[in-house]
Amino acid sequence: MSNFLETLQNRRSIYALGRNVELTETEIEELVKNVVEASPTAFHAQGTRAVILFGDAHEKLWSLTQDALEPLTPAEAFEGTKQKLAGFKAGYGTVLFFSDLDTVKNLQEQFPLYADSFPGYAEQEHGIAAANTWTAFAEAGLGGNLQHYNPVIDEAVAAEWNIPANWKLRSQLVFGSKEGDAGEKEHLAADVRFRVYK
Repeated sequence: MSNFLETLQNRRSIYALGRNVELTETEIEELVKNVVEASPTAFHAQGTRAVILFGDAHEKLWSLTQDALEPLTPAEAFEGTKQKLAGFKAGYGTVLFFSDLDTVKNLQEQFPLYADSFPGYAEQEHGIAAANTWTAFAEAGLGGNLQHYNPVIDEAVAAEWNIPANWKLRSQLVFGSKEGDAGEKEHLAADVRFRVYK
């Protein structure tokens, strides 16, 4: 098996995360920057934005998320939600991924024939950057899981970290040391997902 395929297969959702991380914050920052820059974008749009949170900022994110979710969650279900968020807070950091809406708008104006497609292209771009970063973390020995608490936390995040109005939050990649294993995963039968013609 190729190293690339093995790395992809090792990229799993790890929910038991800790702070026993050997990489420095600077090394993690450089890894994220390099991966996002190397990730392909339609029309070379480069519309993905990333905010990396460590330490108090990382913990603040998950406190803000809890505050935002509490009034929206039935009381009997909230204890489970709190435990889940505490697991994220126990990690080492979080990468917030955004799409720059101005980039989408500018491309729509430049290429009207494809105007309806650019929002979808932006989603693909975000997905590629997030998955590549998550895979790079796995290769570096870090665990991670990808969350989607947007749009519930959008306003609080924007206010706390002075996020530009044209940045749309798309996902939150929590990372840290692996303190547990990934769960079992089933795959659909190959004939359901794939077709080959010759």
